Amino acid sequence: MAIYLVGDIQGCYDSLCVLLDMAAFNPQHDHLYVTGDLVARGPDSLATLRFMQELGEHGHTVLGNHDLHLLAVAKGIMRPKARDKIRAILDAPDREKLLQWLRHQPLLIHNETKNETASGFVITHAGIPPHWTVREAKQSARDVEAILHSDRYLWLLQNMYSDEPSMWSSSLEGIEYYRYTINAFTRMRFLTMSGNLDMACKLSPDKMSDENLVPWFAAKRRETIKETIIFGHWAALGGIFQNNFLGLDTGCVWGGSLTMVRWEDGQKFNLSCPV
Repeated sequence: MAIYLVGDIQGCYDSLCVLLDMAAFNPQHDHLYVTGDLVARGPDSLATLRFMQELGEHGHTVLGNHDLHLLAVAKGIMRPKARDKIRAILDAPDREKLLQWLRHQPLLIHNETKNETASGFVITHAGIPPHWTVREAKQSARDVEAILHSDRYLWLLQNMYSDEPSMWSSSLEGIEYYRYTINAFTRMRFLTMSGNLDMACKLSPDKMSDENLVPWFAAKRRETIKETIIFGHWAALGGIFQNNFLGLDTGCVWGGSLTMVRWEDGQKFNLSCPV
């Protein structure tokens, strides 16, 4: 059995299949972990959803911002974004089964399995803010997931669209607490020097000139997280493979590449994607 970790697929199903063949992925024995954003801008989001759902206990994904947006669009809460290619999902005969499966995926996965060559890892779509320990991040994720899995999920989808609050506080309650958690896990890239989430800048750090902003993974942490933090979301980074951070979104949907890593030995598989 091997564990494979892949960045944002965004509906690039054919590219995913080629990459899995390159790695000799065995769906009966191996496990595939995705950093979220299964759907949206690529050519076949429907096939991607079906594939992940059919993997059963061998397929794992966290929710990304595009996945949550799909759930809101499906319920008429929001309109599809201009470049989204999700109509096939909305028209599919198995749409409710797929959307129900998607709604029950986590915001955070903590794999605590350790061996001689690999430590445990934590996956979220965008990352983990520096003021949260793994325990605190897991609790915040589970609190949001509990709402998503309940009959209150429509209320959450209706009220999650806002950049505020941008600053974490242990006194946050209700929708402000849930919204901050969703934004941190699915939309975060830069933080201000005072620790606020900045939702405007999507550039890579080397092209950003605002000295008041710092990438979330470069901010000073209150407590060191020993596990590797695996994330996607930030295609402009072109991937991060350093220290205990593993950024796997290398922009397949933008004509970049799809990147996958085998966890046990760190072997990287990379496929250039068509524009």
